[in-house]
Amino acid sequence: MVSRRVSATVTGAARPRVVVAAPGSGHGKTTVATGLLAALRQRLGRVAGFKVGPDYIDPGYHAVATGAPGRNLDPVLVGEGRVAPLFAHGAEGADLSVVEGVMGLFDGRLGSVDEVPSYGSTAHVASLLDAPVVLVVDAKGQSQSVAALLHGFRAFQPGLRLGGVIFNRVGSARHEGILREAARSVGINVLGVLARADELHVPSRHLGLVTAAERGSRADEAVAGMARIVASGVDLDAVAALAESASGMSVEPWRPGTAIGDSEVTAGSPRVAVAGGPAFTFGYTEHVELLRAAGAEVTVVDPLRDERLPAGTSGLILPGGFPEQYVAELSANEKLRHHIANRVDDGLPVHAECAGLLYLARSLDGYPLCGVVDADARMSPRLTLGYREAVAASDSVLFDEGSRVSGHEFHRTVLTRAAGENPAWFWRDDGVVTEGFVRERLHASYLHTHPVAIPGAIARFVRECSR
Repeated sequence: MVSRRVSATVTGAARPRVVVAAPGSGHGKTTVATGLLAALRQRLGRVAGFKVGPDYIDPGYHAVATGAPGRNLDPVLVGEGRVAPLFAHGAEGADLSVVEGVMGLFDGRLGSVDEVPSYGSTAHVASLLDAPVVLVVDAKGQSQSVAALLHGFRAFQPGLRLGGVIFNRVGSARHEGILREAARSVGINVLGVLARADELHVPSRHLGLVTAAERGSRADEAVAGMARIVASGVDLDAVAALAESASGMSVEPWRPGTAIGDSEVTAGSPRVAVAGGPAFTFGYTEHVELLRAAGAEVTVVDPLRDERLPAGTSGLILPGGFPEQYVAELSANEKLRHHIANRVDDGLPVHAECAGLLYLARSLDGYPLCGVVDADARMSPRLTLGYREAVAASDSVLFDEGSRVSGHEFHRTVLTRAAGENPAWFWRDDGVVTEGFVRERLHASYLHTHPVAIPGAIARFVRECSR
């Protein structure tokens, strides 16, 4: 294995932080991380929540728990050098930060198996932040064997600090006693024990949990339930002390204004509408921060309810989300569909990703949509998922032809497209894959990108909106 020693410099101000990880998916990371955030907020005041990887759903629950934006930390999409600065930006003013991991502790980008830590994994981010790790273990069906599991996770990556374990789905007091003794036998501190509880259930569907934005007040109730159960079963003082034990960080926080640069700021405050509401929830907090830093005035349009773009709109961003769940309502809002199609014909700059691409198509599962791109979409049983190293296939409102971007695909739909359209991207995957649409001032694609990695593209889009 190739061992890469990566860590934050540890000579600056302390920023209490802890990473919540697990042996794999399904052990209860989101429940524990969200519950910790809500419970610690009640105890400490301000807390900050982060999610490793390109997940858009969990940060929504973090936002409910903290009252502040949830943020992502993804070395693959933004580069490992930006992870600690982004963390410092999001953690400013917080008394404590909780970073929720992705999949298993050592699961990273495919192809990085020989690297320790695996690139993009929770362990990689924990090393970049020099943060202690709490392992959440679903203990159903386990007893003494959990000692071997804990020993292996502690020993696998030299330098990674496993600060303790929280056992989830514990069946009885006797079961708890066996688990505690197993952890003690390998020198791992037990920070909490959670019994099996229906109250921890959050409904899910084909792409993960139902988003907090869609659940409304029920999301608040779910987070409150997580907080109650975590507060009753976890030693919050011990978790806070573990977070406080993290070394100081000398990293300079990421700044949207610095990322854009004074010379790239567009005068005149062009108004950029960003689609929101229950159908369009997949976006990064830093996107709006960068748009504003580039000189834009940002407004929100809800394609489920609004019949026109906000007055004075000079650019439109359609992020990801779940249009398939709301396709009947989106289709029924004919006034907005026709309004957007007319504005695009008139040269309105548009940046659409995944759900935004589907919304601009002629139809989705037979429901008429905007008809801006010459394609029809349908749901598929096949999940398309993974990182892509993409190359811009055409000049656009975002990129010069040949620009290289790390992106991520995550959808269960397919497009049937007409010949002759200019693609947005190409990449290699058992041959050359072409994807997306570029036409005049339109850029529409399945590929999710992280704006922090492409501030020049954000500034370029705002400039286009001012013309």
